[in-house]
Amino acid sequence: MAAQELREKSSEQLKELLAEAQKEQFNLRIQRATGELANPAQFKKVGRQIARIKTLLNEQKTQAES
Repeated sequence: MAAQELREKSSEQLKELLAEAQKEQFNLRIQRATGELANPAQFKKVGRQIARIKTLLNEQKTQAES
């Protein structure tokens, strides 16, 4: 999901997406450890998605405090 699409979501929706992405990252980590990971690039993609979501949550928090 692009950053612009994420900016349109509320903080609660972002928190739900973050939890889902972290679960997916955990599952990918397990797959990588057992040698079952079919697409290694997916691990990096999910990590970047998590970083994007966290950045937007911090931006929203900063704006709310101002």
